[in-house]
Amino acid sequence: MKVTPTAISGVLVVEPQLFTDSRGFFLESFNQRKFDAATGTGFTFVQDNHSRSGKGVLRGLHFQALQPQGKLVRVVRGAVFDVVVDIRAGSPDFGKWAGLELSEHDHRQLWVPPGMAHGFLVLSDSADVIYKTTDYYAPEIERCIRWDDPDLAIGWPAGIVPLLSPRDRDAPSLRRCVLPG
Repeated sequence: MKVTPTAISGVLVVEPQLFTDSRGFFLESFNQRKFDAATGTGFTFVQDNHSRSGKGVLRGLHFQALQPQGKLVRVVRGAVFDVVVDIRAGSPDFGKWAGLELSEHDHRQLWVPPGMAHGFLVLSDSADVIYKTTDYYAPEIERCIRWDDPDLAIGWPAGIVPLLSPRDRDAPSLRRCVLPG
């Protein structure tokens, strides 16, 4: 497993070892011991989620207040532009974002530690995104930050008009959002 840091402290790109031959490929998508050793974390995952979205769907930027979730995100079909925003109180990276493409072809995963807002834009005709979480989903404390907040100035891929849920479309800016802490 190869782990590469991003511009935000604690956010990591995780690349599993891939074994290929004429029959196809094999990879170990998750191994707790290897993940802990490679990332220096000790989180336990309690829930797996799977979403399927069509081209142009933008989900996010979501987070849970008071019960933050760490996420290990991967794409098993299609491609997305995945974005993380640091909203940890007191963090030197507060308000910074990191983004990268995840696809079924590169097999990369993104470790999103607790205290981050997360979202993605589907680049392919459709995409299946699977992610493990370190805490349970709690809709009553889920919050959203506006995807196009000018203060964040996220460099979303050009040429795609995002398809948004009403909640994501009407989300407040980071400045107006009620954050934990």
